[in-house]
Amino acid sequence: MTLHDSTRLADRHAERILQLVRGGGYNDNANDVLVRSWGRCLDEYQLDPSKPHEPAIVTAAELEERRARRADVIRCARYEMTTLYQQLADMDTAVVLTDTDGVIVHMVSSPEFASDAAQLGLRCGGVWSEVRAGTNGMGTCLAAGAPVSVRREDHFYNQFTQLTCSAVPICDHLGKITAVLDVTSRSSLMQQHVLVLLGMTARMIENRLIDLQFRDAHPLHFHSRPEFVYTLHEGKLAVSDEGRVLAANRSALFQLGVQSADDIRMQRVEDIFQNSLEDILARSASSSFHPVVTYRAGAALRFFAVARRPAAENANGDRAIERSPASQARSVAVATASEAQISRVTRAAPNQPVTAASTFQDPQLVKHLETARRVIARRTPVLLCAETGAGKEVFARAVHEGSPHSGGAFVAVNCASLPETLIEAELFGYRAGAFTGAQRTGRRGKVLQADGGTLFLDEIADMPLALQARLLRVLDERQVTPLGTEETLPVDFQLISASHRHLPTLVREGAFREDLYYRLAGIELQLPALRERTDRREIIADALAAEGGPKATLSADAMALLLDHPWPGNIRQLRHVLRSAAALADGRPITREHMPSLRASTWSALPAAVDRAMPRLAADTAGAPVSEPAPNDVPAAVKLNPIQANERQVLLQMLEQHRWNVSNVAKALDVSRNTLYRKLHKLHIEISHPD
Repeated sequence: MTLHDSTRLADRHAERILQLVRGGGYNDNANDVLVRSWGRCLDEYQLDPSKPHEPAIVTAAELEERRARRADVIRCARYEMTTLYQQLADMDTAVVLTDTDGVIVHMVSSPEFASDAAQLGLRCGGVWSEVRAGTNGMGTCLAAGAPVSVRREDHFYNQFTQLTCSAVPICDHLGKITAVLDVTSRSSLMQQHVLVLLGMTARMIENRLIDLQFRDAHPLHFHSRPEFVYTLHEGKLAVSDEGRVLAANRSALFQLGVQSADDIRMQRVEDIFQNSLEDILARSASSSFHPVVTYRAGAALRFFAVARRPAAENANGDRAIERSPASQARSVAVATASEAQISRVTRAAPNQPVTAASTFQDPQLVKHLETARRVIARRTPVLLCAETGAGKEVFARAVHEGSPHSGGAFVAVNCASLPETLIEAELFGYRAGAFTGAQRTGRRGKVLQADGGTLFLDEIADMPLALQARLLRVLDERQVTPLGTEETLPVDFQLISASHRHLPTLVREGAFREDLYYRLAGIELQLPALRERTDRREIIADALAAEGGPKATLSADAMALLLDHPWPGNIRQLRHVLRSAAALADGRPITREHMPSLRASTWSALPAAVDRAMPRLAADTAGAPVSEPAPNDVPAAVKLNPIQANERQVLLQMLEQHRWNVSNVAKALDVSRNTLYRKLHKLHIEISHPD
């Protein structure tokens, strides 16, 4: 293009802007925000679209000063900006962060595009306010206080018409704009979905900002739909120890029907919901931090909420904090409210042993928690072994909350609940269009979400073999490659795995990779089942309060029945039993009659199959010795109740009858091999003869 052609295009561009503005051709249409911006540039800032624009750049010293003033925002935005840039997957694109004066304080782009764009002033230190750069994404977003897209010829200056800019404001906890997030590209394919992605990224940055600036406050998550809690759409409040709201995100304001954070700041939680902070904390802990029901104060609007202890307290290993007597009393009330508060291990005076809070008094569990926290601080992976429903995720959260990575996310993945075809995408993420049915914007996988925090892989034994190899590579290299791309992204996370199946047995069968097993089991901890715990009475009391309400009571005979029951389903089963019993009692004290399933002494599917097989087995083995084979003697430290001892004897005899062929025993009992292996492991029966 010749200089003459360039000048002619610039003149045409200037004439178009002047005609639209001077002709008064703007009203309530989609371009209104742009034409108003052109009007400000002409009338208020006295800018001339026909003249070349000289980029404005602040000095290095001023840039550092501005970065220092926006240090919190930059810290919260860095990772999200990098993730957004990777999602866009466009080398001719930059993701830009400006302060409230339109000065670029952070930018992510390819070296090639950054070099070209620097000539236009699109670089750190560049000033992109409307006053200096005319109509553009960053400056017009600041001037309008709203998201805006400025495409090519929509720019005020002709030299920017090769660019398309989309920008959204980032607001602080008071709802005031504190920065602008922008995507600028040379691509002609920029679509409206970029604004959606920008909006989502801005919300994530705002939520991170609240977490960072209110680390001493209790985070309270809520939404009208339980599946949206712990997602980008959740409402989030930062609440003081006294139960007063200090900050709220945009979703919280929208759901509560208020215009600004000032409308609810310093209000007590019970003025907003029908429950106090202490009550929501206790119920959240009792529910293993799954959402609990609450209602809008003075209204019938239902919400699902979760409250947690301050992140600053967690980050210091549950340090002892001096508080007023009233605050200490509240802390004790919260600590005694739930089995899930196993993370609250108090620090005793010098020369005194560390003891657990009142609902975490089982010495074995306390010891395991201390061990896990100690080793994970040295980047040693932890493998938890426990029966289904015994609280593996609750324990893992407690380890996370007392670890150096407690400020990061705790990301839990249940490998058994995901379809085999989706688990790879769920773990490692994917770029847009990676496979049929993929989200248009792509997705960041669980591994990347756990960057800086803890990745908890529950039921790891159910992970497909092919995926085990890829997971092993991620653990070794600390890099992840999303589906549909060849780009590798560095990750740093703590790893906790869990399974109720016996992994060494699966390794011998070839169903689990031996190298992955040793990579996961930096230290292996066997968590006690509910029937083995010494704090069962406290756990029962907490579960009763959570499922039946604070006024629910147990008769002495009901408590005795609960204490004596073997609980094959552990805490999960206990909660279901108490929920049903509370409904049957309908406000009266719960008795044995309200727990018919326990009175029937139900156990599990496998013992029922064993019972069916016992008459057949007795006939086949008449006159045979009933002593157990020596290699499978019960370890001295293991205590089996009468039901378990009977099951063990029957299974050992069946294994002998079928020459220790597990598949044949499973067929005889009409159960799956996995079910049988779990029972063999539970009853301490070693399988030394593979099928």
